[in-house]
Amino acid sequence: MSSSAIEHISECFIKLQHPIEDSNQIWYLAPGDIAMLSAHYIQKGLLFNKPALPCNQQFCINNLLDKLKHSLYLALVHFYPLFGRLVTRKTEDPPTYVIFVDCSSNSPGAGFIYATLDMTVSDILSPIDTPSIVQSLFDNHKAVNHDGHTMPLLSIQVTELLDGVFIGCSMNHSIGDGTSYWNFFNTWSEIFQSLGQGHDHDILISHQPIRNRWFPESCDPLINLPFKHHDEFISRFEIPKLRERIFHFTAESIAKLKAKANEESKTTKISSFQSLSALVWRSITRARNLPHGQVSTCKLAANNRTRIEPPMAQEYFGNLVQLVSAGTTIRELLEHNLGWAAWKVHLAVTNHNNTMVQQSFNDWLLSPVVYQVGRNFDPNSVLISSSPRFNMYGNEFGMGKAVAVRSGYANKYDGKITSYPGHEGGGSMDLEVCLLPHIMGALELDEEFISAVSVSNSLY
Repeated sequence: MSSSAIEHISECFIKLQHPIEDSNQIWYLAPGDIAMLSAHYIQKGLLFNKPALPCNQQFCINNLLDKLKHSLYLALVHFYPLFGRLVTRKTEDPPTYVIFVDCSSNSPGAGFIYATLDMTVSDILSPIDTPSIVQSLFDNHKAVNHDGHTMPLLSIQVTELLDGVFIGCSMNHSIGDGTSYWNFFNTWSEIFQSLGQGHDHDILISHQPIRNRWFPESCDPLINLPFKHHDEFISRFEIPKLRERIFHFTAESIAKLKAKANEESKTTKISSFQSLSALVWRSITRARNLPHGQVSTCKLAANNRTRIEPPMAQEYFGNLVQLVSAGTTIRELLEHNLGWAAWKVHLAVTNHNNTMVQQSFNDWLLSPVVYQVGRNFDPNSVLISSSPRFNMYGNEFGMGKAVAVRSGYANKYDGKITSYPGHEGGGSMDLEVCLLPHIMGALELDEEFISAVSVSNSLY
């Protein structure tokens, strides 16, 4: 593999060109948004092979860049808060501390970078561990969401490889969660594919984002935070030396896990994802070799849109996600079978209902807190984020189907798992597993885990 470095060729801002109705209004942050201010940006991207062209034609990166910029602008018109910047407004008499988004035409706009890298698609995908160069395929490296006061809330980096193109997107996590992120990405792709088929500014999109903010019952949209300075709630978390690896699970392998978990629990209610989560929880806990009297937890990111009453559409643009947690002693977890662990995960998910969601947000309003990885990190836990239900491989930008999804530096630590749909679809899944090196080594020797992992052609 080459030891090449990323070279930034050009940078610009995609700026709001004309005032949009209601875009000059203040876009207030809801409780779920504020709680993310000290976390990293969301960083996900798609890797494409350069398209095969007739021998008398050559791939033109400039044509691609122009079309990406134009379609990005049209997509941002629908997701216009991403044009903006965060603003903090403070007063002393009476004391107030409010954070909101200024999405007026005065904002510098969203970032767009073109870069090059003298490496191949194979250089990215062939190593067992994800190479560290992948972190350089994203802008806003190590930025926390509060940095959106001075940094773009959205920044796109298009990196041209020798035989491929990587489109990396960094989106401020205080503006939206994973559902919001992929709704934006899907809209951008949809508009890109529709360019040239009529009047570009009249392109209809399949899923119009809902920008009206969701607040708990009886909550004032103007949330006055109990702080005097951002140092009270913002901290920087440096990721330790980790191994990061993608594990592939075919639909058949996952179906066997689900059948086993349900048979062992004498039920039919445990889902495929809950079964896989239980496998990962047990296997990583075993690999850590911790004292059996300690408590271990499995945390999953739960989408609240379908849980609140009345339900909110998936197009809601913002953060409506919370962690649900299943916990037990390490002794119990390892002495019982997969089905027992999967049932605990199932109960944690099904018990997360409207009452729990509303109560948790009401509790937050009484004592607002900002989640900080360094202070809230549980070394005995696994946390599984993202979703294999997100439409990742449906995004096409004139280069065919992406060959892989990869993520940046953001929001990773020992025990962080990110779930993706498998490239072949059909219920297959990929898990991006981040662990301390010695724990990853032990996981790779875990018979129960490895027997479920499928060997796949990483180059597709």
